[in-house]
Amino acid sequence: MALQADDGSLTFDRRRLFEASALAAVLAACGADDAAAAPLADPMRPMPIPPQRPAREGIAALDDTNLFYWDTGGGGAPIVLMHPASGSALTWPYQQPAFAKKGYRVIAYSRRGYYNSSPVPDTNPGTASGDLHRLTGFLGIDRFHLVASAGGCAFANDYALSHPDKVRSLVLSSGLGGVQDPDYLATLAALTPKGYDQMPVDFRELGPSYRAANPDGAKEWLDRANRAITGKRRGQTMANVINWAKLAELKPPVLLLTGDADLNCPPAIMRMFAARIPHSQIRLIAEAGHSAYWEQPELFNRIVLDFIARH
Repeated sequence: MALQADDGSLTFDRRRLFEASALAAVLAACGADDAAAAPLADPMRPMPIPPQRPAREGIAALDDTNLFYWDTGGGGAPIVLMHPASGSALTWPYQQPAFAKKGYRVIAYSRRGYYNSSPVPDTNPGTASGDLHRLTGFLGIDRFHLVASAGGCAFANDYALSHPDKVRSLVLSSGLGGVQDPDYLATLAALTPKGYDQMPVDFRELGPSYRAANPDGAKEWLDRANRAITGKRRGQTMANVINWAKLAELKPPVLLLTGDADLNCPPAIMRMFAARIPHSQIRLIAEAGHSAYWEQPELFNRIVLDFIARH
């Protein structure tokens, strides 16, 4: 069963999963007689990038790489943002001021091969989760909330499995998660048509409703995506073999979040994760594609902040 939240999204628990994502879109967009209507009357309205909070930018000189980061500082609980494969530290202008306003210390960084960070070397490429662990040590962070989108979710899972004592909560938005079970990989292959990876990145990662209603926002998203990849970015391995059995061992509470128009990670994929990760819940955002953090940032931020505040 699905219950509509006050913010207009839908929430699921892993014991009673809602099977009709089309109905979820209708309920979330329009409200229902027995549930509170969404206060965001027009989630597709153009939303300009808000003024950013002061943040320190720098290069973390680690043992074998340099990582670009920004950090709002302060004494609040840290939130670390893990960008998608199409993004970088530049991905989060809608989240930075919203999260900082609530008193959190907000940090984003570019993984190797992305904006202002070193490329992945051909030898000894290391692991992205290892880089994150050294970065948080460099910044003096102990425990933190980890918010990941899309391609960043696999690395977030790897980190949470390697360092469960460090992660207060884990948000996995529109991510395929790095799972290597053959049946899951076969499902993904069946969902992905030939030539999909060669399609324009904005077509793959921005929902049609957003592209139709916000051409200027879509152009800005694409500009940031084009600036994101600056060097060799592939080749890092995982510290763990990620499979369903390993994900069942995740210790932090997990929020699984996706748009109901996500071509890459549709709600059905999220239900697979929810069925296997204890203490997890799903929230769907109607009319959003693969980049819900950008397409509907007010709702995305509200859902994430509510989840984090409870953990």
